[in-house]
Amino acid sequence: MSDVLMPDNGPGPSAEAVSLPAPADGRRELPDLDSRYRVETPEGIDLALRPAGVLPRALAFLIDLAIRGAILIAAFTTMNLLGDFGAGLLLIMLFLVNWWYMVLFEVLNQGRSPGKAILGLRVVMDDGTPVGWGPSLTRNLLRFVDMLPFGYLLGILSSLLHPGFKRLGDLAAGTLVVYGETAPSRPTLPEVAPLRSPFPLSLDEQRALVAFAERQASLSPARRAEIAELLAGPLEVHPSLAEAEITGIARGLVGDA
Repeated sequence: MSDVLMPDNGPGPSAEAVSLPAPADGRRELPDLDSRYRVETPEGIDLALRPAGVLPRALAFLIDLAIRGAILIAAFTTMNLLGDFGAGLLLIMLFLVNWWYMVLFEVLNQGRSPGKAILGLRVVMDDGTPVGWGPSLTRNLLRFVDMLPFGYLLGILSSLLHPGFKRLGDLAAGTLVVYGETAPSRPTLPEVAPLRSPFPLSLDEQRALVAFAERQASLSPARRAEIAELLAGPLEVHPSLAEAEITGIARGLVGDA
């Protein structure tokens, strides 16, 4: 029965930072449009990181710039009441906010400043490991180079020309700004009464029925009807009732979990 069900829609090949090898038969598989940066961790685990482009990084930087500006305005208003002593504290605050704001957040908050966290970005090392104090200091101290000659021009050009969208600070520090990966949520089954299969099902057949029930909301009515009609005979039901029968059997297999 399993040979008439939907094929598994697993993730396709991804565009890597290096060229894809050609298969033995000479055909080259087409990568999907989403760029991936493949790395191997020190533990020997392959990771597919998704580098962040210029626009989301610029938006994250602007958010952090606004937050830093708000902090300095609040500090200036407060320190102004303390006279010369407050002016000295304000200079220290200015230094800390300008040079350590990004570093502290990147190292202590898993590579995420507030702006990056809002945009779903994080800074990691080239091998996917967390960024440390030295690399974070390097990439942030070199921002003044990326800003040359004006408006972050060198940084933007470097990001556009590099497959991992690295600015000069990232190249020097060996860091990469990527999208934080989130665990995909499992589709939920329709709330229907559980049913028992009229005959024993193999493990693959059980998985196929559950997969169909989970994905039916993303299928067109014609496609759902086509698949259900193929199963009407083995399930010993009328074709018009096959879809509901499959969903009920899938609910019975999954239970309340």
